[in-house]
Amino acid sequence: MDPCPFVRILVGNLAVKSPASSKPSSFSGKVHPSSSPFFCKILLQGLDSNSTSPRVSSVPLISDSDPHPHSFAASFDFSKAQILKASKKPLMKISVYKGPTTPSCVFTSAKLLGKVSIPLDLTLAESRPCTFHNGWLSLSKNTNPSQLLHLTVRAEPDPRFVFRFDGEPECSPQVFQIKGRRQATGFTCKVQLQGQGQGSLSLSLNANHAAERKGWSITVHDLSGSPVAAASMATPFVPSPGSQRVSRSNPGAWLIIRPDGDGTWKPWGRLEAWREPNNSNAVGYRFEVLPGTADPVTLAASTISSQHGGKFAIDATSGVTPVNTPRGSWDLGSGSGSGSNSDFGLEPNFFYNKGFVMSAMVSGEGKCSKPEVEVGVQHVTCTEDAAAFVALAAALDLSIDACKLFSQKLRKELRQ
Repeated sequence: MDPCPFVRILVGNLAVKSPASSKPSSFSGKVHPSSSPFFCKILLQGLDSNSTSPRVSSVPLISDSDPHPHSFAASFDFSKAQILKASKKPLMKISVYKGPTTPSCVFTSAKLLGKVSIPLDLTLAESRPCTFHNGWLSLSKNTNPSQLLHLTVRAEPDPRFVFRFDGEPECSPQVFQIKGRRQATGFTCKVQLQGQGQGSLSLSLNANHAAERKGWSITVHDLSGSPVAAASMATPFVPSPGSQRVSRSNPGAWLIIRPDGDGTWKPWGRLEAWREPNNSNAVGYRFEVLPGTADPVTLAASTISSQHGGKFAIDATSGVTPVNTPRGSWDLGSGSGSGSNSDFGLEPNFFYNKGFVMSAMVSGEGKCSKPEVEVGVQHVTCTEDAAAFVALAAALDLSIDACKLFSQKLRKELRQ
């Protein structure tokens, strides 16, 4: 399999230094957003991509005696085609604010302290890592020149395998591997549907699980026809009592499995999905990998719009960071832009402890969804590795339908 060239921009090691600060000198180098009075908006200009949407990150205030922090702030990803379309002089613009960082008042009640710009030449990073900036900059010509911003901006090659479904997962499509403008069949899929799957409440809402979606599975085959991964619905998607939606307290779940080499299959990951209670158009999900003898580790947890779809991503740039735990340290200046070397107590051969792992784009309800999957080359050593991520993307896409309100019918391909 041939990968596609990608470049990843990494931003981190942010800090503000001012003589007026009364910060104690016991700064540990690890940043907790709630403790910082500063935050910044990171924006790329001259690059036409959805990946250039602004990023917001907290920035600690430090004194002269404090070391600058080693922490990850943001990343941006670009394919070779996107780089070729970029302007000759793309810029990274970083605006620093003082004030609360809650979503409702990020840019309304905060005070702008200053801005800095970093020129980028991404063609330099297509074959080797390069650093565009690492050190201190004055925040603005019009402010006290001793008020400084520390940051590191680094870019590195990040080749990925790219796969695209040739149809909706429930239609047993082919999966093409993409290389530039060329595509070739990489896998084929076979979907099986069992159980009711109708998705309409024919009984009283007081009945116990009047309807359920269960028994769905999708098997991924290689070009020889051998099964190399599968996603099987391990927990049915059922409405919560007195409701028409799958609840977070009782989510549906998929088990992602792969061959073990001796004719048996072993669990590789588990994907849970539900309908968010406070947002009628959001499907929540949680994916955890099952690394054999170690405890399950959550690699992704977020929401996707049921109406518009969105991106599912596994990204451990700052190390594997289970939900509700602080991010690990991150030293861009060392030249290791892919993240911390800490294995967080996992098995020595645990594979997903740093860097970009995978992403998948899925569409919303009622739309023709042909998921596109990107997988970092460092996470693929065999066909089964890539197939497992393809099966995960299919399970996520099918979860959007499985979480559809039970007062609505599923599309005909998903009805038995």
